[in-house]
Amino acid sequence: MRGARRGGAMAALRALVHDFVSGLQDGPAPEVAAGLRAGSWTALDVVEALGSSLEHPEPRTRARGLQLLGQVLLRCHGALRHAEVTHLVLFFEARLKDHHLVIPAVLHGLHALSLSEALAPGLAVSVLKAIFQEVHVQSLLQLDRHTVYTIITNFMRTREEELKSLGTDFTFGFIQVMDGEKDPRNLLVAFQIVRDLVLKGYALGPFVEELFEVTSCYFPIDFTPPPNDPHGIQREDLIVSLRAVLASTPQFAEFLLPLLIEKMDSELQSAKLDAVQTLSACCAIYGPKELQEFLPSLWASLRREVFQTASEKLEAECLGTLTALAACLSHAVLHADTHDPLDTFLSGVLQDCRHHLCEPDMKLVWPSAKLLQAAASASLRAYHHIAGSVLPLLLEQYNQHPQSSQRRTILEMLLGFLELLQKWGHEEGDETVLLGVRAPLCSVVFSALTDPSVQLQIVGVRALTVLGALPGLLVASDLDLAVDHLTRLVLHEEDPQSSMAAMEAAGTLAPAHPGAFTDHMVRALAQELQTEREDEGTRHQRCLQALAAVSTHPSIVRETVPVLLQHLRHLQRGSEPGDTGKTASLCRSLHRVAVQSQHDPESCSFYHQAVVPCLLGLALQAALQEDALLAPGKALLEEEALTSMVPVISAASTHLSPELAVQSAALIVPLFLDGDVSFLPQNSFPCSFQPFQDGPCLAAQRRLVTLLMAFICSLPRNVPVPQQDRLLRELLALSCACDCPFAATAAAKCFAGLVNKHPEGPQLDEVLQLALNRLEPGLAEGPRRTQALGLLLWVTKALVLRYHPLSSRLTDKVLALLGDAELGPAAAEGLGLLLGDAPDVLHRGCHADVRLMYRQRFFTDNVPRLVQGFHAAHSDVKANYLKGLSHVLNHLPKPVLVTELPTLLPLLLEALSCLDRGVQLSTLRCLQPLLLEAPRALSPHGDTLVTKFLSLTDSPAMAVRIAALRCIHALTSLPAPGLLPYKARVIRALAKPLDDKKRLVRKEAVVARGDWFLLGSPGR
Repeated sequence: MRGARRGGAMAALRALVHDFVSGLQDGPAPEVAAGLRAGSWTALDVVEALGSSLEHPEPRTRARGLQLLGQVLLRCHGALRHAEVTHLVLFFEARLKDHHLVIPAVLHGLHALSLSEALAPGLAVSVLKAIFQEVHVQSLLQLDRHTVYTIITNFMRTREEELKSLGTDFTFGFIQVMDGEKDPRNLLVAFQIVRDLVLKGYALGPFVEELFEVTSCYFPIDFTPPPNDPHGIQREDLIVSLRAVLASTPQFAEFLLPLLIEKMDSELQSAKLDAVQTLSACCAIYGPKELQEFLPSLWASLRREVFQTASEKLEAECLGTLTALAACLSHAVLHADTHDPLDTFLSGVLQDCRHHLCEPDMKLVWPSAKLLQAAASASLRAYHHIAGSVLPLLLEQYNQHPQSSQRRTILEMLLGFLELLQKWGHEEGDETVLLGVRAPLCSVVFSALTDPSVQLQIVGVRALTVLGALPGLLVASDLDLAVDHLTRLVLHEEDPQSSMAAMEAAGTLAPAHPGAFTDHMVRALAQELQTEREDEGTRHQRCLQALAAVSTHPSIVRETVPVLLQHLRHLQRGSEPGDTGKTASLCRSLHRVAVQSQHDPESCSFYHQAVVPCLLGLALQAALQEDALLAPGKALLEEEALTSMVPVISAASTHLSPELAVQSAALIVPLFLDGDVSFLPQNSFPCSFQPFQDGPCLAAQRRLVTLLMAFICSLPRNVPVPQQDRLLRELLALSCACDCPFAATAAAKCFAGLVNKHPEGPQLDEVLQLALNRLEPGLAEGPRRTQALGLLLWVTKALVLRYHPLSSRLTDKVLALLGDAELGPAAAEGLGLLLGDAPDVLHRGCHADVRLMYRQRFFTDNVPRLVQGFHAAHSDVKANYLKGLSHVLNHLPKPVLVTELPTLLPLLLEALSCLDRGVQLSTLRCLQPLLLEAPRALSPHGDTLVTKFLSLTDSPAMAVRIAALRCIHALTSLPAPGLLPYKARVIRALAKPLDDKKRLVRKEAVVARGDWFLLGSPGR
């Protein structure tokens, strides 16, 4: 019975073999492999079944039989036994002597066996010897040559010690295999093999030069991938792979360095760049010994390129390579009887460059400075050598050249050397070089700060910043003088650039020298705020900015915050109707201090406890006066002032410790719910604070709910809110019933912020049901439909962000309102609010619950309904759907939008024809990035896009004209052949915007028209 089954299996095997070999069918190969894996027959049975084919006098028939065997082994190499692998290897080795038509199939069989783990010791060496001796690899087709490289790679990965036993025979054999290779697919593999030969310690023996020659003949790489290359091999891939080989061992140095010098001296820019980058890579591997002989030639080539190059990239690479050279020489091990190669090299650099520094008006001054700075940046030892010679010279030259432009050049060079010293930090490198020139250096910097030239002043400020950051360099008198100079620039320098530079420098230096800045700058700024001058506005503005900028240390924050708050009290007492600009400016300064203090617990705690009660107290004082909207200080109640306080309170509350957050919540919530003012610094008010009560006289108080929103919506989610249910009900009532849109919006935002962070459960469900009960009648009819829509939008946003199940129901209500004649436009704008980032609430910075990819989910769920609604809507309200759609698409990640573009593009094109300017602007802003990121998807619509964009360049709205011109400019990223028919038309049409009355429109027209002029030119 068993014999019968065996006979049947062999008959089936012979039938499959016959179909493959004689029938020229490839299908039987998987079936034969499946039978081998199933145990129906063995690998030797397959060879036996192939017997007549393998002995056939026709080479193609033999090749076909070996091809079947190779395909089967490739599928089943893991199932082979040791004895089978041995017999098969010997069989295939013998076949390497067969006709050349048979060799490819033999190599594919050996490739399959090279993957087997059952390969006996010694067989890998046997296979490679046979290939080296019997196969002329470079006469094979590309795929077959690739198979040889793959066999070698497999054996090097799994049989490394066996191959190393071949000694230099393996290296010589591979050189013969690779010699003459031209295909980039094979070269990538061959380069990796050479690199492994070197790095894994294979014996190179006397074949170092031959191995170098067989790889360096490809340098520099000159390869342009064919269009639509399916293999995706780029020129850069080959360059990087070859560079890794050439820079892999110092043994190549004597052959490679002359080649690199030759290429650096050539006229071909790409060859120069490749040579310089390769030299830089070699410096990380080579030692001073390998470089020594070639240093003069290498330096001459690098110097020439920096002095004469027209390519910024090549110049930068040359400077980086000079740094790498000097760094390599810095690692030399010095002995008493040997000279220092670094000193010799740097002396040559100084000799060739130093004298150019004495000519600040000549073209070689900056190239020389860059070369010296590049060499000095290699190591601390190199820096001392270069800086010790250059710094005294530059200080001398500064005093010898009186012109501001020359002094600026010299000081910028000095600044470059000063900045290098920061590279190593204080622990590793002392400032002995600078200590020797400290006095003249400070004198030069202070001289620049008092020069009439603004540009020289700015460079001086930058130099002072570096000097002040180096520990121990400035003595106390110099430091005091430096702070005085910065203070003078802040207060008295007319040019705002110098003033701003001085402020930023003060902020940088203040953490290192807080005492000096507190005693000098903060005191002077505080005094200036108390003075009254004709130019008080500008001077006070600078003082506020400078106080904020310098508040970068806890001790300084404790001094500046009281000054800023005192000035705010002064402004409140003297404010007039409409005088909110000063308050807003001061709040911007307070906000900057808050942001700078967030990550220091001490500063954050102090700031919150000082600023938040003060702002609340001042706002209450203004709101609780009789006829508050006309009383002195009423500027604090105007929207601009209150809005400017929101980010201050928010930034002061987001990073509180849990204890302080709970403590503050326990004080501020009762203030708004119960009128408890006991914690405020000035708590004597003429009447009680009841912002949630009814009454016309309480309108000013209701505005302050925006300050409650700023605090309560910035707390972490784990901080409990006192009386939260009551607070939510009061906010809900105020948002729907208040006649003041500002107060109603603030209440709606605060309600939404609390809902977003509210834990899941029955309490949240009850609050949301209350909101729905308010919303539905409010949206249906009545004088406060707009307030109800505002509440709906903010609550919907709060729920969309956290993936709450009710969000889809509320979103449906918003989409339904797009067909409403009264609320439709506002609902369309509201779709942008749902997906946009609100600056004050419901963002990650204030700890809101924001889930990943909520925009993509909203898009997937709602855009089909938007499109359906557009097609079904009456013509009077279609614009609402288009505006809503463009708002949604504007906030969607562009990669997601690109995939949906074919479906949505017709609607976007129709939106461009809509008369609503808001729809036009939103659509243009949606299309511009798509033109840049998905040009091929939009290129079929070039005619329509050109026509519509050009028509919108005549829009009465400046923003639409600018957006249309930007889209016309972005059109040039589409494939040029499709745009060339429109080139003349677009250039003619863009002549009109060149004369537009608005400068920003003219600017965009110039840029767009210039690129259309160049369309189709070589190099684009």
